[in-house]
Amino acid sequence: MARTVVGIIGGSGVYDIEGLVNKRWQRVESPFGEPSDELLFGDLGDQPMVFLPRHGRGHRIPPTDINFRANIDALKRAGVTDVISVSAVGSLREHLSPGMFVIVDQFIDRTFARNKSFFGRGCVAHVSMARPVCRRLGDHIEAAAREAGISAVRGGTYLVMEGPQFSSHAESEMYRSWNCDVIGMTNMPEAKLAREAELCYATVAMVTDYDCWHPNHDDVTVDQIVTVLLANADKARGLVRALAPHLHADEHAASCSCRSALEHAIITAPEARDPALLQSLDAVAGRLIK
Repeated sequence: MARTVVGIIGGSGVYDIEGLVNKRWQRVESPFGEPSDELLFGDLGDQPMVFLPRHGRGHRIPPTDINFRANIDALKRAGVTDVISVSAVGSLREHLSPGMFVIVDQFIDRTFARNKSFFGRGCVAHVSMARPVCRRLGDHIEAAAREAGISAVRGGTYLVMEGPQFSSHAESEMYRSWNCDVIGMTNMPEAKLAREAELCYATVAMVTDYDCWHPNHDDVTVDQIVTVLLANADKARGLVRALAPHLHADEHAASCSCRSALEHAIITAPEARDPALLQSLDAVAGRLIK
């Protein structure tokens, strides 16, 4: 059975996990530029783990400037097979109160200033994003949250905005009218790139606030978000601890459909493909283009 290696993308508080051993920070080079930071390798029980600070240690990088392509490529080169995104979000629904976790199953991408594909001129590919997260991972996260005593809702639509500013009241109400459940700035194009890289991907959205639509709550401020983020840190670490043995014991991981997402996606004829682009795709699509 192929080994599962779990990649966690999120804030630095998630990485300070009791029981994580053999820890080492390592730089991973990518042809797509600089990842957000070095990768932290370690083992949680029998499960190999790789952690990536999405904004860099110290939260140095704003959402628009994150090199999502380099981040996903670096995780793939590090041997990661399954990616868990741990992300702070605002709630667009009364029942999703600050402190709750949402296991997202859909996205609406409203970003506009980011590189959204590894492919392009010289090698064109179209992957399906109809079901943008891995259901198998979602099942494991749901079970782990229950074991850890974490209040988590299965299913929800994540509206990804460009940022870095928060929503206007009119925007917040518009997104609510679209039946969106949470709002954030980081999971696109991350999820799209993970699909192109044939990585299983799931999002744990940690609710920090009610955005600005709620009539009985003040408009969101950074101080409020940080306060709830700190309170959520223990829960996020507990979730990862509970999740590790589930993923390690999963005998069906290697046959997950996410891991063959490119099978019929590359449409450029082999003789017309750009050799330079193919060279940069050696990790993302190596099993198909070599």
